[in-house]
Amino acid sequence: MAKMLIVYYSWSNGNTKRIAQMLQKATGADMAEIETVEEYKGSHQDVVEQGKREVDSGFMPEIKQLPYNIGDYDYIAVGTPTWWYTTAPAVLTYLSGNDWTSKTVIPFMTNGGWPGHVIRDMKKLCKGAKFVCEAEIQFDSSGGAHLETPEAEISKWIENVKNIII
Repeated sequence: MAKMLIVYYSWSNGNTKRIAQMLQKATGADMAEIETVEEYKGSHQDVVEQGKREVDSGFMPEIKQLPYNIGDYDYIAVGTPTWWYTTAPAVLTYLSGNDWTSKTVIPFMTNGGWPGHVIRDMKKLCKGAKFVCEAEIQFDSSGGAHLETPEAEISKWIENVKNIII
């Protein structure tokens, strides 16, 4: 069986973490959460506004070192919430800080109904990588934790990932 690493960033309701955990439970892959050195503070609206400024400027926050090296893995599943139609800034930092040459990336993103261009942006950042089993998973548009994408669709995606890494 090929070695797989799941790396994700999740902020508000833990939606991306929830999907990462489902994938990890089914595959037994190693998993790590991307965390910023400076935590986001303030109300939800404060962070939304800060996130917009960061996305607009291409800001890459400093992130804590992860306990895994992507060089040790055949497949890297990368999960991000959608922040202003693209990856969260912490994921931008992570993707920009690694060599993706000859790696296979399994991108997954969560959104509140506006998926934007997250997957396309991830592909641009992971130069030299092959992409498989892309997933866009929708939660409610109010920023809540209610899953809108049918669980059967997520289960099928997870099964497809399992079939690839075997």
